[in-house]
Amino acid sequence: MRYLALMLLAPPLLILCWGYWAYPKSLPRSAGRRTFDVAALLLALVTAVQCALLGFDHAALPSVDGFGRASGAIWQQVLPALYGYGAFAAVLAVAMVWRHLCWGRRR
Repeated sequence: MRYLALMLLAPPLLILCWGYWAYPKSLPRSAGRRTFDVAALLLALVTAVQCALLGFDHAALPSVDGFGRASGAIWQQVLPALYGYGAFAAVLAVAMVWRHLCWGRRR
């Protein structure tokens, strides 16, 4: 069950990877930029996985009483997905700003 959150997280992250890779089309597509993009995407993916696993470890489990487990066990899967998505988006946002500063149009 630990990796269910990562499976839930994969489709939106793949869409964000494609969006980061494909846009903006106005930037030059040099070997240096592609190397930077690959490094940024790998860093974002590793950060997302680590934050998702951290979120799974820190999600509070509901207590078990006489009637069984209380509601709220879904948060053990939702919290890691939120942590991973947030970390991925944060790394890509920093990479986009940095990429624009390095390869943006010079005026």
